[in-house]
Amino acid sequence: MKSIKWGFIGCGEVTERKSGPAFSLVPGSSVVAVMSRNQEKAKSYATRHNIPRWYTDAQELVDDPEVNAVYIATPPSSHATYAIMAMKSGKPVYVEKPLAASYPDCQRINRISEQTGVPCFVAYYRRYLPYFQRVKQMLEEGAIGKVMCAQIRFAVPPRDLDYNRENLPWRVQRDIAGGGYFYDLAPHQIDLLQNMFGPILRAHGYCSNRAGLYQTEDTVSAAFQFSDGMPGSGSWCFVANEAARVDRISIGGELGSIQFSVFTYEPIVLLTKAGREEIVVPNPPHVQMPLIEKVVRHLQGLEQCNCDSTSATTVNWVMDRILGK
Repeated sequence: MKSIKWGFIGCGEVTERKSGPAFSLVPGSSVVAVMSRNQEKAKSYATRHNIPRWYTDAQELVDDPEVNAVYIATPPSSHATYAIMAMKSGKPVYVEKPLAASYPDCQRINRISEQTGVPCFVAYYRRYLPYFQRVKQMLEEGAIGKVMCAQIRFAVPPRDLDYNRENLPWRVQRDIAGGGYFYDLAPHQIDLLQNMFGPILRAHGYCSNRAGLYQTEDTVSAAFQFSDGMPGSGSWCFVANEAARVDRISIGGELGSIQFSVFTYEPIVLLTKAGREEIVVPNPPHVQMPLIEKVVRHLQGLEQCNCDSTSATTVNWVMDRILGK
């Protein structure tokens, strides 16, 4: 595949800046079609982004002979259906995270990818951002010596829409999202840790709904263990007071610690006996650009991209264990 011609299934907020423009900026890659069940939304998106065709039916987009790769940017409950539809048509897939709304759905995707030989990539783009690449480099260079443990801490206040019982966000509807905000945000944190330290083989958690704004969990605590025996823990609260807001992963080692954020990109902090050092690492304007470029080059046969459905499935396994699914 010399020229990758993408069709978008879904054109929500994530495609406007984080991902969408990058598909047209990578050499040999372009967007030729977009689909939304909402006709006005599909037409408007196509017009604003100079995309030649738009659809309201996903199968029609997949069947478009000009489309030879598909980007799936819909809520998780439809990921498996659309990914399988595309792969059975011989078209590679790039899926928004998490890969699916459950671990069994991830397994279904992997089976079809294996049977058809068609690759499925997943948008765990933080693996390739300069900010997190620097953290990984520091660990590999022994900045804190042998790593002993990892801890995730995340707390944010409720969003305004969380109070609207008549029209709650899809991200807190279990049948659409797979869970609450934990299932939407924790995947990035868990994937980063597994990318740095290897697979998590044991995980369990305690979940609660403390504020009663919606039915899914709003507070989660978890413990987990990596393949080399290293322990980790995490706490998430999506109904915290503003004063308690935190976005931090702490990596403890024999010589010090590294602290960094996942969503706010605050300066990386290195704490050792030499003192405190803050490291600022800027990211590109379209944060999915580095990963999308790797995916395109993989499809062009120029390099290998391992951010695929197989590596992404372990994230769903961990989350499902924590939630007791």
